[in-house]
Amino acid sequence: MKRDNFFKESLILTISNLATGILSFMFSIILSRELGPEGMGLYGLVMPIYNLFICLICGGMVTAISKVAAVFFSKNDHKNLNKSIKTALSFDLIWGLIVATIFFAAASFISTHIIKDSRTLYPLKIVAPALIFVALSSILKGYFYGISKVKIPAFIDIFEKAIRIGVIVTLINLLSASNVEGTVTIAYTALCVGELVSLLLLFIFYRISKSKQVYTTIKAEGRAQLLFDILVISFPLCLNGFLSTALGTVSTLIVPRRLVSAGFDYSLALSLIGKFSGMALSITYFPIIVVNSITTVLVPDLSQSLSKKDYFALEGRITEVLKIAFLLSLSTLIISTSIPDSLGKLFFSRDDLGSYIRFAAFSAPLTYTASTTYGILNGLGKQGILLRNSLLVSLEEVMLLYLLTGIPSINIYGYGISLIITSSTILALNMHEIRKHCYISFSPSELFIYLLLSVFVYLILAILNNVLPSSAFILKNIIIIAAGYISFFFFISIINKESINK
Repeated sequence: MKRDNFFKESLILTISNLATGILSFMFSIILSRELGPEGMGLYGLVMPIYNLFICLICGGMVTAISKVAAVFFSKNDHKNLNKSIKTALSFDLIWGLIVATIFFAAASFISTHIIKDSRTLYPLKIVAPALIFVALSSILKGYFYGISKVKIPAFIDIFEKAIRIGVIVTLINLLSASNVEGTVTIAYTALCVGELVSLLLLFIFYRISKSKQVYTTIKAEGRAQLLFDILVISFPLCLNGFLSTALGTVSTLIVPRRLVSAGFDYSLALSLIGKFSGMALSITYFPIIVVNSITTVLVPDLSQSLSKKDYFALEGRITEVLKIAFLLSLSTLIISTSIPDSLGKLFFSRDDLGSYIRFAAFSAPLTYTASTTYGILNGLGKQGILLRNSLLVSLEEVMLLYLLTGIPSINIYGYGISLIITSSTILALNMHEIRKHCYISFSPSELFIYLLLSVFVYLILAILNNVLPSSAFILKNIIIIAAGYISFFFFISIINKESINK
């Protein structure tokens, strides 16, 4: 991937991911209205188990395939490129079938003894095939990322999310599920169908891409060596993802139990989880889609800079990405603290989300910025460091959630406090490692200017909130949200231009 294409590829992926995110957000809104807070909490108990097994099957495969594909593609070595993809697909198909079968067979045990809510049995069973679909899709996505054709997986993701919404709306109307368990099962059925459609489309486009390639006389490597080259990259990431997700799953399952021990009944505990993690966090963390899109393109970009020993460009790119993440999170914090009640009403038609949204927003600057450091360390080839740091922070999260959510006066806000603390920890650990290999500097004066600007934009939004008529509720809040992002980045661009001129 040429360096000049970095922001072009990032923009394409960002636009598609925003479209995907909007569809996912619509999916969450539909779920929240069909399930209510308790159902959202129940839905959230199944997802970490599903993600845990996803990590076990294909953790790190997208990154590994994208890096391997980028190297082969830059050499026009299509023979070994496609042989690597075929080998990886065969390996993940066999491994995925084994894991999915175990998952399906163990669904009863997981729902009864691990989640400890029998209503999750059918959602767990229905989602088992999706494990295989996601595993194979991850390899094909890595291929397209590696050859700089991000448009293909990007648009397929959009279509998949649209299919998921269509399936859930259709099934809810046809089956008329009378309880939370039935609706959650329908939601995971929609997920499974969407992943199957995504896999089929990715495979079709892969075959088309493969048919257009011109093969050279370069000697093909053995399948064992090609698979080893992929696994040596993906295994540390897989181990990292699996162990971190396992600890994250423990954290998720701890919260309802600790809330019950704090004096809340189980139904109310699930409702609190649904409001905070299922609704408030989905609002405040929605813009992180932009950061994740840039980070996806960043990994092969940094890998190429390293291979060329272009350290100046590498350090410049890292600084750019960190600044974008931090500034986007600051503007999100401003908006979320300016109109938290209106955001809850606008997106979920609820009047009781304001305090959760406001509290969750304070973790955004740390979380957004920290998320970029994962991509940076991946691009620098520091997967082992990532594993160590992620495990430390995951253990910290488990302990914090156990302690904080069990305190009656803190309850679900312990989730938010743990986010702030763990994001601070991972950011500090990862930045310490990045600075060992790159010169990254942020001046205190620049940070001070950003904070002053945040206060100024907050005042602008407060004025708009008082001046604009409440009768046009939707339009009013859309204007305030747009003004928050546009004004913040507008002022930043002016400041940067003046600094350059000086």
